[in-house]
Amino acid sequence: MSIKLYVGGFSYSTTEEQLNNMFAAHGKVLSAKIITNRDTGDSKGFGFVEMSELKEGQEAIKALNGKESNGRSLVVNQARPQSSSRPPSYGGSFRR
Repeated sequence: MSIKLYVGGFSYSTTEEQLNNMFAAHGKVLSAKIITNRDTGDSKGFGFVEMSELKEGQEAIKALNGKESNGRSLVVNQARPQSSSRPPSYGGSFRR
């Protein structure tokens, strides 16, 4: 059973490949995705990593949560399901 992890606090210059490599040391990484600003494409400093095995993901959490990376402290935990409490966005902006 796979596990999806939230990863925050990494450097804005971190690439998806670097994120993947960081977690690959703890097991098989299925995907690594950095969340970016949709307008500028700049990293928001957090993302998600999906690992193939629950046990490997838990080991990665223990090993990497709180670890320093490029002068910043990583936050790694199991991702929560997306909330449906946010109202839908219909694009554009509302200005008076």
